[in-house]
Amino acid sequence: MEINHNVVGWFEIPVNDMDRAIRFYEAVFEFKLTRTMMGPVDMALFPSVENSIGSAGSLVYYPENYQASPNGTLIYFTAFSGDVSVELGRAAAAGGTVLMPKTLISKEVGYMAMFSDSEGNRMAIHCH
Repeated sequence: MEINHNVVGWFEIPVNDMDRAIRFYEAVFEFKLTRTMMGPVDMALFPSVENSIGSAGSLVYYPENYQASPNGTLIYFTAFSGDVSVELGRAAAAGGTVLMPKTLISKEVGYMAMFSDSEGNRMAIHCH
């Protein structure tokens, strides 16, 4: 089978306090999230590119089914600034914790860094 788009179609990041989490992610990535209710689930949608196949994702507050955790799936956000140190600095300034500073993976792959978000989730940032 030939794959012509990204494998991840959607992701959801559990949060304990939606207002705090929205402030955190908007500060780190400098874009706006769109808050909406999907039945009983409080969600804040990350921006997406129209007619694009691949992950957009959201923050989600639904304590009956989601729990923030430092040990869950690791999501790598793209550092659109071109330098993971920029977004990592914003994460620290917004109340997150730096877990791994800017680190070279390889010349071919680029750099990464890890942080804990305002809710205690472990996240990563990557750029070439």
